[in-house]
Amino acid sequence: MPTPVVVESGEIHEIHTDADVVRVRQAARTLALSAKLSLVDQTKLVTAASELARNTLVYGGGGRATVEVVRLGPRRGVRAVFVDEGPGIPDLDLALTDGWTSGSGMGLGLSGARRLVDEFEVSTDVGTGTTVSVVKWTR
Repeated sequence: MPTPVVVESGEIHEIHTDADVVRVRQAARTLALSAKLSLVDQTKLVTAASELARNTLVYGGGGRATVEVVRLGPRRGVRAVFVDEGPGIPDLDLALTDGWTSGSGMGLGLSGARRLVDEFEVSTDVGTGTTVSVVKWTR
C-alpha cells in the first residue's frame, strides 16, 4: 500500500480579483519557506502558482486555490490546487503544448507551469470547469 501524503498545514484562498492572485502568490511563498524549499524551488513554485491563479481568474472566471505543506515519507513539499467552474479547456493537449497561447495571454501557460514543478495534474470538462494540482518537493 503506498504511503499517503500527509497535509501539515494549508490555506484556502478565493480567486476573484487581481489582489486575490497576489494573495495566492504570497501564500505559496510563505509555505515554500516553511517547507524549507530552496530559493530556486521557491521561485519556481511561486511562479507556477501565480500563473495558475491568473488562469483561474482570467479563463475560469474565478475559483479557489488550496495551498498546503505536505509530507510524503521523509520528503516535504508544497501542493497547490486550483479549481474553477468555468468553461473548461476544449483541447487540453493543445493547451499543454509548449509555446501555445490563447492569444490573449503573455504568461507561461500550462506547459510552462508544468515545467516548473515536480508533479502536475490537470482535469477539465468543457462546461464544468478545470482543476490543476501541482507539487514542488524539497531536494
